[in-house]
Amino acid sequence: MALNRGAVGVANIMIISVLERRSEIGLRRALVRQGADRTQFLAESILLAAIGGVVGVLAGVVATAVYANAKNWAVVIPIEAWAGGIASALLIGAFAGLLPAVRASRMPPTEALRTV
Repeated sequence: MALNRGAVGVANIMIISVLERRSEIGLRRALVRQGADRTQFLAESILLAAIGGVVGVLAGVVATAVYANAKNWAVVIPIEAWAGGIASALLIGAFAGLLPAVRASRMPPTEALRTV
């Protein structure tokens, strides 16, 4: 459930980012090589998801440590748990950012510059 919410959040932020930066996209499409804008937006979504994944893992570690200390238990967090959390965040970020990245790369420069 939390992964779905994260994916929807990343996708919404990236779609809004594409819509708000139409003039930049149009200028880049007119001046830069063909796939540069798609790569930029995909990299932004992966970076956003990576930051969210790291923050989520750190929050989970803190919550686990607090709970374990309250119960006088040893704090044990397997490497698979935090590595899997970050890896899934990266995959979800790439998947959620793919549609906005493709949308930005298919936008004609004249249309993007005209909608300023």
